[in-house]
Amino acid sequence: MAELKLSQKDVAEALGIAVSTASQKLNRVRPMDLDEAEKLATLLKLEDNQFGEYFFAQ
Repeated sequence: MAELKLSQKDVAEALGIAVSTASQKLNRVRPMDLDEAEKLATLLKLEDNQFGEYFFAQ
């Protein structure tokens, strides 16, 4: 997010959720569903092979 100069507000708008909810999802307090993960991957311009690394790594 920092490299792309994206804020939590930008993420929230892309996902159609409140900023506080986006913060909780980004900090793994609340789960992120697959649709949200795909939207976030697009926003972050992730390659297909990076998806698992970002969303399924411990």
